[in-house]
This record gives sequence, C-alpha cells and structure tokens, in this order.
Amino acid sequence: MKYSTKVSDAVHILAFIQLNPVDFLSSTRIAESLRTNPGCVRQLMSALRKAGLLFSVKGHPRPTLAKEPSAITLLDVYKAVEGDKPLLHLDTHTNPECGVGIYIQLSLQDYFNRVQKTAEEEMKQITLQDILDRYQEKVTKESR
Repeated sequence: MKYSTKVSDAVHILAFIQLNPVDFLSSTRIAESLRTNPGCVRQLMSALRKAGLLFSVKGHPRPTLAKEPSAITLLDVYKAVEGDKPLLHLDTHTNPECGVGIYIQLSLQDYFNRVQKTAEEEMKQITLQDILDRYQEKVTKESR
C-alpha cells in the first residue's frame, strides 16, 4: 500500500528554505536534499505558493517563506499539499451483499471523522518554528 509523504516533503522544503536564507535554492538543489526529482519539488512549491506559505519566482532560485515560521502551522502545510484528503481511508471494495461489508464501513467512518478532527486540531498547534526548534535540539544533541 502506497502512502503519501507530501506533508513531510513540504515541511522539509520550508525548513530547508528557512535554514538556507542566503543560498541559491533551485528545485534541483532542494530535490537533492529530499532525494527526489526537481519536478516533485516544483509541484510541492507550487502548492505552497498557492496556499500563501511561500514566495518564489520561476528562474530565480531564491524562494522565501511568505510568513514567519511561527505563523505556519502543520495544518496549513497539510491543507496546502493534501487539500481535503482524509488521513484515514475506508475500503470501498467490500462486498455490498454482505451486511458486515456495508455497515462496518459506515460505522468506521464515524470514528475516522473523529480521528481526522482531532488530528487537525493537533496540527493547528504545531508550527514550522516548533519543528525548526526541535530540529535544532536534535542537531545540538548529536554534535555533542
């Protein structure tokens, strides 16, 4: 089963930009850090730009954050790159003639909705600055 790493990669891009403010940061350079292709980076940067989280100009490798890191939440990033896609998904291929197959999915959706709401409330509380601070703690601890 394939899962999305868009949020993780988008946070990586924002952090990379914030941590390298004077460097030339082409999509190729950022892609090297993510170990992905530049096209993927450009797609994510486009989504972040449309969401008002990033400033960048085609042909000028100097992207910048559109807001302070303390004003960018994990939910902002999630919504920018995943839209309204839920965290958990039902199996829609169960047997419609089976009573369990129908009603277990309907019952489970109620709980999936609750999990989604709780996760989004938590993501509202986590900022890019929090992530950068944790990053710095780990770098400092590792260098000792």
